[in-house]
Amino acid sequence: MIYHLSLKLAGLVTGILLLAYSGAALFKGTPMRTTLARFPRSRSAGIALLVADLIWCFWLLATMEMGEFSKFRKPLLIVLPIAFFLVLTFVNEFLAVRALGVLCLLAAEPLLDAAFLRYEPARLLVTVFAYVLVVAGLFWVATPYVLRDQINWTSRTPERWRLFHGATLLFAIAMLACALTIY
Repeated sequence: MIYHLSLKLAGLVTGILLLAYSGAALFKGTPMRTTLARFPRSRSAGIALLVADLIWCFWLLATMEMGEFSKFRKPLLIVLPIAFFLVLTFVNEFLAVRALGVLCLLAAEPLLDAAFLRYEPARLLVTVFAYVLVVAGLFWVATPYVLRDQINWTSRTPERWRLFHGATLLFAIAMLACALTIY
């Protein structure tokens, strides 16, 4: 266990973040749609997310138990900032989407770690969300135009927008309810 995150705290943080996102998407519909439509090609959002990825990866490499691979710790700690600057230099298309995908992959591990060896059926809300993050993260890193298409598809009609973000809001409420009562 790297993170020592309880299932209750993982459910609360995830539920609050999803509630904030889906609430903003539902109640600030048009401004949120235009902001999300610009996100995939936003260079500033990409740099901010990539910095967050760098800090998280650097912290993980510096603190995690690597076993027989510990001799690679120092070279990886040197290569990581170099890779960061190379990505900033040479990856111009969809940097924000790729950085968000990496962040999703990083965020899934603490959620799965918190739900590990827990027997409540409600833990599956956290687990399923973590695997959704993994699948989305893999797609967004490998084929970043998929997020642009997902945003366009979701925001094509107001009904579709409300349905998608309403379902996300219900999922967030269910996760918060489970975090407050069951975990």
